[in-house]
Amino acid sequence: MADRIGVQTRRFRSADGVELVCDEAGDRAAPTVVLLHGGGQTRHSWAGTMNALASLGYRVLNYDARGHGESDWSAQGAYHLDDRAADLQAVLADCQTGFALVGASLGGATALHATAKGLRPSALVLVDIVPEPEPQGIERIVNFMRAHVDGFASLDEAVDAVAAYNPSRPRPRDPAGLMRNLRARDGRLYWHWDPRTVSGRDELGREDGFHAVVQQAAAVVAAMAGIPLLLVRGLASDVVSEAGVAAFRVQAPRLEVVDVGGAGHMVAGDRNDVFSKGVADFLHRHLPIKAC
Repeated sequence: MADRIGVQTRRFRSADGVELVCDEAGDRAAPTVVLLHGGGQTRHSWAGTMNALASLGYRVLNYDARGHGESDWSAQGAYHLDDRAADLQAVLADCQTGFALVGASLGGATALHATAKGLRPSALVLVDIVPEPEPQGIERIVNFMRAHVDGFASLDEAVDAVAAYNPSRPRPRDPAGLMRNLRARDGRLYWHWDPRTVSGRDELGREDGFHAVVQQAAAVVAAMAGIPLLLVRGLASDVVSEAGVAAFRVQAPRLEVVDVGGAGHMVAGDRNDVFSKGVADFLHRHLPIKAC
């Protein structure tokens, strides 16, 4: 399997002028899968999944969320779910086929909200995000993103911070890959995300009713007929619990669930092989290549 199958980088402009950097692979006439990464990540977290789906014949769009990676930071600090839903609309503006959304954590919340506002995917995959997440897990993520606002003196310091956040994942043999998640400025290294994406949130990661918006969006989507819904969760996740899955099933009785053993909240990064297979099997049933 090739490392990168016909990947080109594109730029989309959202309604408020924020430019989004996106990797695209596959035939534009093929069914489209949009990958939405989580808070504190970049599109590079989907590299293995993008390659796997493109190899199967899907067109894949994989973009950096506003305030992350190579995409613009909002001059107005506009990082609400309405803004992120508008970004998704911009990325899909030229899509002429059926499409699926695969969203991890914040990306999943964005996909839910955009769907509740009128977007109509052929299938929706949520990765380790439910309407009732575990507060401690959310707090740990937000605290990590709030930390080290003064940057790092060296790459080793950044590697130490990641290791402390996710001690179960082996330290990288070559830490240079972490540079894709850092920006050099004034002799120091800073995370790639705009600190304002979490600066106004409380300890549960809620901002301007964020949690309530996600709950409301999930209820709207769950009530829709004809949108297949898959939850992929890491069995070692501290964000999605059995109780959270059970509560979601009450809302969405047709919810399908794939449990990934040995994976935490960063499911695709921890067990990409199992994750990609679960997503591909779901898409084969609900957005087959021959459909478009």
